[in-house]
Amino acid sequence: MGWLAWKVSQNALGPDPVAQLEHNTGIWALRFLLATLAITPARKLTGWNALIRFRRMLGLFAFFYASVHLAVYLIVDLGGFWSQILVEIAKKPFVTVGFLAWLLMIPLAITSTRGMMRRLGRNWQRLHRLVYASGLLAALHFLWQVKYGETIAAIEPVFYAGTFAALMLARIPHRLIKRRTGTPAGSAPANTTRSQ
Repeated sequence: MGWLAWKVSQNALGPDPVAQLEHNTGIWALRFLLATLAITPARKLTGWNALIRFRRMLGLFAFFYASVHLAVYLIVDLGGFWSQILVEIAKKPFVTVGFLAWLLMIPLAITSTRGMMRRLGRNWQRLHRLVYASGLLAALHFLWQVKYGETIAAIEPVFYAGTFAALMLARIPHRLIKRRTGTPAGSAPANTTRSQ
């Protein structure tokens, strides 16, 4: 974020600085969201349980960048014309799914503390499965911005959509093992090793 602030101060964001701000904050939100989703498969693959400590931080970074991304769009791009916001959300599918992705991240950010984990118990894990829907919507938000015929522009969003799909597929073997062994899906102990 400091690097981006420096570029703004140096007027180094090119001919369309608002678009660059939106792109950079949005892409980092998606990267941090995917990194959050990558923790569980990486932990199971490597056996390095210490990775779980980084998940909350990555998730909060994702929410922060998504919030800045939305703020740039609403305040700078739309000029703070709040009446226009609902029109944009209703009219443009990529704005709709992007806004929904951000909305789903709000309860995740609010309940990311250890205290909330203890209070919610098993419901905490159920609630935090919203990250899957948020990740899907964020990937679609990026993908649907590409206009028809822009093959080169589609490469980056397709890559991130593919990464999301791969992270979801990586969870299937673990789910199948749980079903075969009869382990309940929500049987993780009430600590920071809960999986997403």
